[in-house]
Amino acid sequence: MSAYYKIITEPAILLAGLIIVCLALSLPAQAQQSEMFGPFELHYSVVNTTFLDPKVAATYGITRGKKRGILNLSVREHVAEGTEPRAMMLKGKTWDLIQNQPLEFQKVKEGPAIYYIAEFKFINEEWRFFEVYFRPEGADKTYTFKLKHQLYIN
Repeated sequence: MSAYYKIITEPAILLAGLIIVCLALSLPAQAQQSEMFGPFELHYSVVNTTFLDPKVAATYGITRGKKRGILNLSVREHVAEGTEPRAMMLKGKTWDLIQNQPLEFQKVKEGPAIYYIAEFKFINEEWRFFEVYFRPEGADKTYTFKLKHQLYIN
């Protein structure tokens, strides 16, 4: 499986912190969600790019807009001592009733934390479907993550 992401070498503390804050403020009940895949816990969130500060978005090449969103993924492996972040290879797509888009992931590394973000366009109030194939570092198989999410213009 080939990986579709580029590595960001600049410090990602602003982006990661801002995404977490935006999620906490905008969707308190669904700010951080996760799903287990064997010993791996995949954390995911979807947010409108208008929640990002313009400077932060520019730093990471993210286009802000009312009909633009980002999918944020990270994976942690459950080990005897707790959990540890893992890098992963990703390939994915997103679609609604009208448009189909490949997801191009950017790898953001902040200290030990590793995030993968992908931009996409959406239609107001339309259900958006995501399908991501991922293989965490050290895993012997590729997992499939599927998500259905409704987005609104802010």
